Amino acid sequence: MHHDTDLINIIAVGLALAFVLGALAHRLRLSPLVGYLLAGVFVGPFTPGFVADQELANQLSELGVMLLMFGVGLHFSLEDLLEVKAIAIPGAIAQIAVATGLGWALAWGMGWTPLNGFVFGLALSVASTVVLLRAMEDRRLLETRRGRIAVGWLIVEDIAMVLALVMLPVLADTFGDATGDEPASFGRFVVAIAWTLVKLAAFVAFMLLVGRRVIPWTLEKIAATGSRELFTLSVLAIALGVAFGSATLFGVSFALGAFFAGMLLNESELSHKAANDSLPLRDAFAVLFFVSVGMLFDPAILIAHPWQVLATFGIIVVGKSLAAFFIVRAFKHPAGTALTISVSLAQIGEFSFILAALGVSLKILPPDGRDLILAGSLLSIIANPFLFSWLDRWQKRQEALAPAPVEPEAPPGPSLDVTDHAIIIGYGRVGSELARVLRDRGVPLIVIDDNGDHVARAHDAGIPAIRGSAAADRVLAEAHPERAKIAVLAIPQPLEAGEALAKLRAINPALTLLARAHSEGEVKHLLEHGADGAVLAERELAFSLAEMVMSTPPYRPQRIPG
Repeated sequence: MHHDTDLINIIAVGLALAFVLGALAHRLRLSPLVGYLLAGVFVGPFTPGFVADQELANQLSELGVMLLMFGVGLHFSLEDLLEVKAIAIPGAIAQIAVATGLGWALAWGMGWTPLNGFVFGLALSVASTVVLLRAMEDRRLLETRRGRIAVGWLIVEDIAMVLALVMLPVLADTFGDATGDEPASFGRFVVAIAWTLVKLAAFVAFMLLVGRRVIPWTLEKIAATGSRELFTLSVLAIALGVAFGSATLFGVSFALGAFFAGMLLNESELSHKAANDSLPLRDAFAVLFFVSVGMLFDPAILIAHPWQVLATFGIIVVGKSLAAFFIVRAFKHPAGTALTISVSLAQIGEFSFILAALGVSLKILPPDGRDLILAGSLLSIIANPFLFSWLDRWQKRQEALAPAPVEPEAPPGPSLDVTDHAIIIGYGRVGSELARVLRDRGVPLIVIDDNGDHVARAHDAGIPAIRGSAAADRVLAEAHPERAKIAVLAIPQPLEAGEALAKLRAINPALTLLARAHSEGEVKHLLEHGADGAVLAERELAFSLAEMVMSTPPYRPQRIPG
């Protein structure tokens, strides 16, 4: 009976513990990733108490990797990269080289082989997308020049790691069992690389010629059925199906296949719907991936090898950051820009774990290397908010000394300097229509939305818009609620809306607050958090339809003659 419930045990206990520790980490202003990893440590074999099935955890983590890579592909933006290619491409490559070299030097000092050192260094060179984007969004930096450089830099790192996932099995096969016969090994390596590139080219050609047509066509046909569950299923079937097919037919990794599936879906007009519908499952399996990574971590390494842990942390936070700082300064950017990019890259995350797991499975990275990478990741993610707090204080001092901004640049979109305005939170179907009506009636507006495309659409319509979460203090402050007249929360997330309502009410008690809801429970929640009124969408729709019905001839009240 025990084996029959292992899968349920790991999902139930893993997700529950990840939720508790993730929420605690968020409360402490840390990335929830810290909580997810610690949840894995607690259910792993190296700590007392409940121990989850490691083999099942590894299989679930493979699913997590595929869905994570699918998400990376789905949000891959060549435009973002090309906009800052002059600094992002050479800068990221140089920084990866420096970090890999430092990791290799530390591995050499520990007596590891050169190949062990290369894999170890490579895993220390790439920042976490999740951590970087969250930090940038919280500080309203994504739309700035500094933010665009950091995101472009990250895209180059992601591309480099995708290529590394393809090449590591070749390196393991060629040099993993090297006996010192270097010329023969080098010859084998060239042949293996050539063969891998041929298979990769065949896969890319197939995806561009066939996948580019078939995948969007399939999505359009399924979307036309109107079945939400079928559409969600089709997105996941494409992601996992392409990943499985790429591995089976072309010998390409699951991760690369999923990445390409996401990239091709990104070109479809339905990409945002695909992203939103698949997000809950992607998030759940991503959490299980981080839990399974935490299960592999042996905390004893903190006691057994403290200096190696400290050196690994130093490479991530000091070595990599200094390299990025000097590279950005070499391109004649201000010190503030260089520091912002350095601090944002001073951590490692999901790609590092994927590389470490692959390295250990291919026997080209010792288990101690994986433990050092995990320890370095945990410490760097914990340290990152404190580094950003220091940077914020430094920038305030610089602005006090010299009132000019850190990097001269016009804020994106129309000016936010308005008064007696309406704040619309959410620029989706409801928010954009509301904004259009209010604008036609001469009401000044400011929009808040965490979706970059929605913000760009608002800017195109001439509406001032801020990208970020409405629950973030910095984002709300930029919308000037203290001098606004009304705020309308047009987002379908009642918890985020409730938090934003409470903060808006605290900033400006005279502000009129309205919100949308989809149930009586949501209406109650929003009113309790400060809303003056909450519109139950389904009820209003029913009233409108009823009015239309009652205005048709069979039901229209008849005037009695005479």
